[in-house]
Amino acid sequence: MATHARPIERSLALRQAAAAACELVASLSDLAPAVAGEGMPAESTSQSFFRVRERELSDQQAALHGLLVIHRALEDLCDAPLSGADLALEVAGMRQSVIDLTGASPGVGRDVVPPVAVPEPGTGVSLESVWSARWLIGHQVHVLFNVCAAVAVADATGHLRHGDSDAALRRLGDATVYVRGFPAAMVHASTIPADYYRAAIRQSMAPPSVDIPLSGRQHRGYKLFRAAMRDLLSVVPDSYEHLAARAPKLAEARGTLLEADIVDGERHVTLAYSMVHLDRSIAQKPEGPDNAVAELRLMRHRRAAQYASLIRFGDHYIADAVAQLRHS
Repeated sequence: MATHARPIERSLALRQAAAAACELVASLSDLAPAVAGEGMPAESTSQSFFRVRERELSDQQAALHGLLVIHRALEDLCDAPLSGADLALEVAGMRQSVIDLTGASPGVGRDVVPPVAVPEPGTGVSLESVWSARWLIGHQVHVLFNVCAAVAVADATGHLRHGDSDAALRRLGDATVYVRGFPAAMVHASTIPADYYRAAIRQSMAPPSVDIPLSGRQHRGYKLFRAAMRDLLSVVPDSYEHLAARAPKLAEARGTLLEADIVDGERHVTLAYSMVHLDRSIAQKPEGPDNAVAELRLMRHRRAAQYASLIRFGDHYIADAVAQLRHS
């Protein structure tokens, strides 16, 4: 994928990737059509807003619905002003999703991709409709990555419990690809004017538009990932130094995953600042002391403090400060 090429070349590469995803969707649909998700009841306000549903699926259906998310995202990325660095991370997560969902082998594919038609600019729906759709599309990619990451971490933990360190290392590497894609997917969703987000989208995520204010804490996929991470650390709770002494590759793989998790929190802080500046989160109580950015920064600090002894370059200043606050 030409993530850092000139705009025309990058757009062409994305359209070729979208065309390939469309072919995969068609092949999977021939086996069985997609489930009509909109006909299923939503289990939360968040699911309803972001067009997400939960249901037990066969391997074929899970692959099909994952590819549908990826196909829509690739089509949107053809025009979304995402940086090359974030595009590379998001596409890497998509590629790993296809591998995990379909069972395909990495690196296996066609050498020649047929040319695709490039639509004329300025045709079709309004920019406002594109921005609103992009907000949902990016969040759906984020949900896909969360679920896939949760499965990868759970797989790694299971392999560690059974003493299969090689398989655990592979799945920790896969999980890291997804976690690095978390902030890229959120940036994708947020490649819309901040003024439009504040005036139109943000208001639609709070009463009276919805019953309760929407928050990232309501995303079940993210809860599954956090639970999988807690389980992983219950199996390998050793400090970085102790783990590196007996299993250096595992120490590095675990540390790389935890570093990606910290960076996800850090980038969420800066992304929120770019969209809402110093405003409160719509999910915060009026009497609360913090705004959205400060609340997210606290979450980052707690995560960094928890991981300080588990990674090679831990944030021990924050860990010491958090420990002092807990004992004060």
